[in-house]
Amino acid sequence: MALSIDKREQQLYRKVSWRIIPILLTAYILAYLDRINIGFAKLQMLDELHFSETIYGLGAGMFFIGYFLFEVPSNLIMLRVGARRWMARIMLSWGIISGCMMLVSTPSMFYLLRFLLGLAEAGFFPGVIYYLSIWYPEARRGRIYALFMTGVAISGVIGGPLSGWILHSLSGVHNLAGWQWLFIIEAVPSIVMGGVLLFTLDDSIYAARWLSPNEKQRLLANLQTDKRSKVTLKLKQVFTSPVIWKLSCIYFCFSIGLYGVGFWLPTIIKNAGVNDNLTIGILSSISYATAVVAMLLLGRSSDKHNERRWHLALTALAGSCCLWWSVAASDNLAVAIILLSLATGAILSVIPLFWSLPTTALSGATMAAAIAWINSLGGLAGFVCPYLIGFLKDFTGNMEDGVYFICLSLVVGAFLTLSFKPKVRN
Repeated sequence: MALSIDKREQQLYRKVSWRIIPILLTAYILAYLDRINIGFAKLQMLDELHFSETIYGLGAGMFFIGYFLFEVPSNLIMLRVGARRWMARIMLSWGIISGCMMLVSTPSMFYLLRFLLGLAEAGFFPGVIYYLSIWYPEARRGRIYALFMTGVAISGVIGGPLSGWILHSLSGVHNLAGWQWLFIIEAVPSIVMGGVLLFTLDDSIYAARWLSPNEKQRLLANLQTDKRSKVTLKLKQVFTSPVIWKLSCIYFCFSIGLYGVGFWLPTIIKNAGVNDNLTIGILSSISYATAVVAMLLLGRSSDKHNERRWHLALTALAGSCCLWWSVAASDNLAVAIILLSLATGAILSVIPLFWSLPTTALSGATMAAAIAWINSLGGLAGFVCPYLIGFLKDFTGNMEDGVYFICLSLVVGAFLTLSFKPKVRN
């Protein structure tokens, strides 16, 4: 009988996953594509607009200032109006602003549009993390978060060759530069996806008409069991809790790795001796394809062993080592690409592994605010990282010091993770 119940439960969660994960995964692929396509646009727009590496780094990072300012309010608004309408609003607004990036002609306009793009997208990622936590119990979240966050890697697999092809083939068409076509073409799917979310996403288990009453009861019962062993914070405690601040520091360190790869991978490959934009796009897709496999395997392993900290710390250390060695091997393209692929796989894998930590320790409605606050503070790495790397590249004339900064951040994050031992309520 127990086996039969287990099988029915497996079928139930499979049904839930097939319903909501493809929608959210597609949305995240498009979100991340619009966020990091600036890394490919950089290959052309800096020369055409006469921007320095420092200007590029500051502009790329301005996204995260807007993101930081509106992250917590956005998640709290989502709790009031519902995930369906709010996620649709986010996708529609960021798609429009991303397309407007083709109008950039001055540093000030560059900074403003990147800031507005961050403002528009704020709340999407932490909103999804919270949304998944109200569908799946703790024991299933490692693989589910990993599956959702493969969107980062898949966007690289798709976006690398696509962005490279656009830059290579459409430059000059209708008197528009290749980087301008890049922003136009990659913005349209996000706008369309806003409408899709509005008609396909359910706000909660209660609102899901495709679930029977018994299925809803089973899902809710599993979530209720989880809540008995977790801490519920008051809203004001979210901003003062040492646990939340420590998690934010860990996420900040790992986000430096994430955005270091996202914004600079094309440049790192170019510095290894590849000059054709299409080839750069294809080679970058190899790194992201490796990450898809790594994220799924590590997420499954973390759930299977019911272990988070060591999976997270060792993966971060592996990413740091491989990225460091890729610099030393830059004179050998094949070895450098292999090491960059392994580094990208590890660095992208730490993000879904990390998000199993706060949802393991916290519960309650304010968990949405806690997730948003962690993501806001950690996400400031997206401002610090590109600006600092751009400054270092202008100052020293090479990428090595910036890459070493990314590696050091991953090591610090790994040791902070091992020191994290949340106190839970019995």
